[in-house]
Amino acid sequence: MTDNGITRQLTQYRQSIDNLDAALVHILAERFRCTKAVGHLKADYDLPPADPAREEQQISRLRALANSADLDPDFAETFLNFIIKEVIRHHEQIAAEHSGIEQ
Repeated sequence: MTDNGITRQLTQYRQSIDNLDAALVHILAERFRCTKAVGHLKADYDLPPADPAREEQQISRLRALANSADLDPDFAETFLNFIIKEVIRHHEQIAAEHSGIEQ
């Protein structure tokens, strides 16, 4: 393959990667919009910000999905744990704001 061919192929791969990165950002934004609504519902009904049973269920489900997609399940779990930690932080913040409003 010529240098031009390599450059052209590399550019095509990178354009696909850029498109996928943009899709991931939009998917994460939508996910956090949903989890924010969950946080408000939990605050309204004085439910705890974290749900360890649900989190374990999601981790197991995601590991199985990762296996079937030929993605490293440890990576998938690490990624989900990062998201869960951020969601819980948001839920704690929403609960604190909610309790501050009602005091």
